[in-house]
Amino acid sequence: MRRFEGQRLLIATHNAGKLDEMRALLAPRGIEVIGAAEAGLSEPVETEDNFVGNARIKARAAVSATGLPALSDDSGISIDALDGAPGVYTADWAETGNGRDFGMAMQRTWDELEAISAPEPRNAQFRCTLVLMWPDGHDEVFEGVLPGRVVWPPRGAEGHGYDPIFMPESHELTLGEMSADQKNTLSHRARAVAKMMAGSFA
Repeated sequence: MRRFEGQRLLIATHNAGKLDEMRALLAPRGIEVIGAAEAGLSEPVETEDNFVGNARIKARAAVSATGLPALSDDSGISIDALDGAPGVYTADWAETGNGRDFGMAMQRTWDELEAISAPEPRNAQFRCTLVLMWPDGHDEVFEGVLPGRVVWPPRGAEGHGYDPIFMPESHELTLGEMSADQKNTLSHRARAVAKMMAGSFA
């Protein structure tokens, strides 16, 4: 596994919530984090049907545009009763044509579960795939999974995306009710980052 020796890392995301989360997780290493929007990058079209493929598309586009090493994230919620949906299409369920509406996406999720009378607990997993790519095209892949269940109605105004309807296993709060510090100790992204730190940043 290749070690990361640089001091600057481009985070290939336009999602402010993800960027803040990654910045907090990487801060202890003294690494300067630059977001895709700060670098003036456009969002590449994600054409793969899996998290790794889409993460590679984003990392490769960022590296090509800036010459900096890049860290990309493709993540989403997979719900057992919906055969893993929305999965890689998690963000697509929130698209309106005028930005993303995750309230609408959460409602759709619940409506689809109700339509099939999915039994409780409505088990799900938040999944995160990180791709760390160097300017020479080499990459390392790290995956994190947070098991839990979908609950209704949405609870909490913290976090982002589907956090208010996801309750992690062995917890009584949704991710939307947890502080950023609480979430960053257990999230799927934190778990993927921990693997990356133990590998390329060890």
